[in-house]
Amino acid sequence: MAGLYIHIPFCKSKCSYCDFYSGVQGSLTDKLVDALQHEIRLRADYLKGEELQTIYFGGGTPSILTHKQLSDIFATIAEKWNIEKCTEITLEANPDDLSPEKLKELSELPVNRLSIGIQSFHDDELSMLRRRHSAQQAIEAVREAQRYFQNISIDLMYGLPGQTISGWKETISQAIALNIQHISAYHLTYEEGTLLERKRKEGRVIPATEETSVAMYHLLQSILHEGGIRQYEISNFAIPGYYSRHNSSYWDGTPYLGIGPSAHSFDGVSRQWNVANTAKYISGTEQENPCFEKEILSVTDKYNEMILISLRTTKGISLEAMEKQFGTTAKNKLLKQSEHFIESGIMFSDNNYLRLSPEGLFLSDGIITELMQAQ
Repeated sequence: MAGLYIHIPFCKSKCSYCDFYSGVQGSLTDKLVDALQHEIRLRADYLKGEELQTIYFGGGTPSILTHKQLSDIFATIAEKWNIEKCTEITLEANPDDLSPEKLKELSELPVNRLSIGIQSFHDDELSMLRRRHSAQQAIEAVREAQRYFQNISIDLMYGLPGQTISGWKETISQAIALNIQHISAYHLTYEEGTLLERKRKEGRVIPATEETSVAMYHLLQSILHEGGIRQYEISNFAIPGYYSRHNSSYWDGTPYLGIGPSAHSFDGVSRQWNVANTAKYISGTEQENPCFEKEILSVTDKYNEMILISLRTTKGISLEAMEKQFGTTAKNKLLKQSEHFIESGIMFSDNNYLRLSPEGLFLSDGIITELMQAQ
C-alpha cells in the first residue's frame, strides 16, 4: 500500500506564522493543475505498482480549486490507480471557502475527509494570525460540513502571544462541542521569514513562556482524553477509528509519492523533493524534465528516521523492528542511551516498545536529538 500527496501552493493571503511553500499567484492555477496531471502520469511508476491507500491534498489552500480543477486531477489519478480502493482521501480547506455550495461540490468528488484550518475560536487571535475567517464562521463551516462529511479534522494552535490558559481551554472545549473526529494541535513556532518572526525580533510580540506552553499542552491532553479523543502522535488526537491514515503512513515508513512544487516523496530507499518554485515546477514538468533533488538514505539515515518518526507517536519504537533492521548491538545501545529518560519518567520501555510519556512528548525534540546517531 502507498500514499499520494498533492501540494496546492496557492493561498488568498499569507498567514503571519506560515513558512510552508505557498503564494498568491492565482493566475498560475490552471497551469499548475495541468502540470500536476502531467507529473502524475510521468511519475506513477515511482510507487512500483503499489495500490493507493490514501490521497492527501495539502497546501497552501486546496479548497481554492474549482470543482472542475479537482475533478480533472482525480480523473488523472484514476488513470493510474483504483481510487475506489483508497480508504482515506483528505482535502485541506479554510472555513471561509466552505460555503454550502462549495461543500456540496466537494461531496460529489471522491473526497471523504476534510481537514479544516481553524487555529482558534477567538477573533483577536485569528486577527493576529492573519486568518481570513472569524470564530463564528469557523463554527458554521464545521456544522455545514457535517451535513456532507462524517470524517472531519480541525487544526488548532497554542502558545500564541497573548493567549491565556483560560482562552485556550475555551478553544479546546469549543472543538469538542462540535463533535468532530480528529484534532491536530500545534505549538506556534517563529519561523524565519514570517511576519510573526519579524515582529518578535522587533519586540512587537512576546512569545509564550515555556511554563505556559507546557501547561497548555498538558491541558490539551487532559481535556481531549476526558472527551474521548485519544492522542496518537505529538500533535494529533482522534476518536477511536479516525486516526489520520495518510499522516500515519509517514510515521510507519509507508512509501508515498509527492506531486506538486516542494512536495516530498519516499520509496523506502531514497527521498526526493520537488523544487519549491511554482513557475520552475510548471516549466520543468511541461518539458518532462522535473526539477527535484534526491537523497539516497544511508543506514545511519534510516536508523535516525526510525527514531524520529517512531518517537513522535504514542506507540513508540518497536524494539523488535529495531533489532531486525539494525541488529542487536544497535538495539542495546538505544536502550542504554534511554536509561536516564526512563529513570526520570519521561520514557517507558514495555511490551518490547520504547515510547515517550505524555510529558515526554512535549520534550520530544531534545530527546530524539540525543538518541540519534552522528553521521
